[in-house]
Amino acid sequence: MSRTSPHQHLQHTELSRRGLLRTAGGLGAALALGGGGALAASTAGTASAAPATWTHPGMLHNAGDINRAKVRVAAGDDPWLSGWNKLVANSHSQSTWTNRATATIIRGGTGENYSLLFNDIAAAYQNALRWQVGGTEANAVCAVNILNAWSRTLTSVTGNADRFLAAGLYGWQFANACELMRGYSGFDLAAAQEMLVKVFYPLNNSFLTNHNDACITNYWANWDLCNMASILAIGILNQDSAKYDQAVTYFKSGAGNGSLAHAVPYLYTDSAGYALGQWQESGRDQGHTVMGMGQMGALCEMAWNQGDDLYSYDSRRFMKAAQYVAKYNIGQDVPFTTYNWGTGQNCTASSQTVISSASRGQVRPVWAMLHFHYNRRLGLDDKYISQMYYDLVAPEGGGGDYGTTSGGFDQLGFGTLMYAK
Repeated sequence: MSRTSPHQHLQHTELSRRGLLRTAGGLGAALALGGGGALAASTAGTASAAPATWTHPGMLHNAGDINRAKVRVAAGDDPWLSGWNKLVANSHSQSTWTNRATATIIRGGTGENYSLLFNDIAAAYQNALRWQVGGTEANAVCAVNILNAWSRTLTSVTGNADRFLAAGLYGWQFANACELMRGYSGFDLAAAQEMLVKVFYPLNNSFLTNHNDACITNYWANWDLCNMASILAIGILNQDSAKYDQAVTYFKSGAGNGSLAHAVPYLYTDSAGYALGQWQESGRDQGHTVMGMGQMGALCEMAWNQGDDLYSYDSRRFMKAAQYVAKYNIGQDVPFTTYNWGTGQNCTASSQTVISSASRGQVRPVWAMLHFHYNRRLGLDDKYISQMYYDLVAPEGGGGDYGTTSGGFDQLGFGTLMYAK
């Protein structure tokens, strides 16, 4: 899918960064972002968002992230050591974890068993991190056993409409665990790639295309976002340019609530001069709003590691939303414009007139990724994001540290360990 001409200036930045990443082997080039120049001009005609050369590992973590965590933890430096200690203490990161792979996962309706999958994914990811950062072979073996078992066993994800949430959330998370184990002896990458394409992608694609036969605005931003993230992650794992392009194009111009302009419908500047963006779910509750920071953040981070700067797309619209969400959740007031949308199959009119205080201040491990990108990579003043992260969240844990229900597993976490700079 092609890039669109109204954002030609942004296209130059993205392509110049991809060229720099290619030249630098994917390490350390992030600091060069923004240096468009001749390189950007020479590559502006590129039609596809997908990279000419794929970077591996290149989803939530690149080789530089892993090496930095490894060196800093070995040296006993904080905050990396504090993040590592959170990982090691988590029950899911133990090499004795036994997978519970099953053929059919059900989310929504009768017979729900999807906790089997999200717990095992958390265990695979955390064991993979322990191997990558700590070098312990037992953790690698555990991660591979979990991933191989599910890749060879899972044949369907079903249930009521919530099956689309399962397909989105657990699709991108499973792919990320696989990416960390890519190339490890005994890991059946081909089985994982095939399973993700046969079991997860059809649901991801169906949702973004048809939205469960509902009004296009019926489903909240997170539904689109997790399915976009799954398609992007599968595209990276499988080096599938068409899928990668599908996710990036939807982020920029999709019809549903997960595309950037729909997810952040209103922009403001507060009395202190900070740009803010109202999040689409702000009138619903803060738990799902903060979840959105994690879903869009994962999408942006994965694209970043393949050379696409979605974080800065549309004049850093996502950063404005993150500042808005963080400011409200640290206890400060934010503006709110009445949000109107259509529900159900017939687009029945609905509206929210005030921001919701439900679950205000909820802690989820999504903020390190955003803070260390905007503040440390780009050197921007992210006042409210910083306060949210340092005052309420740090150091970040992961699945198993934030309760036993699905909300605590909507993000993989451990951002303090993997993103601190």
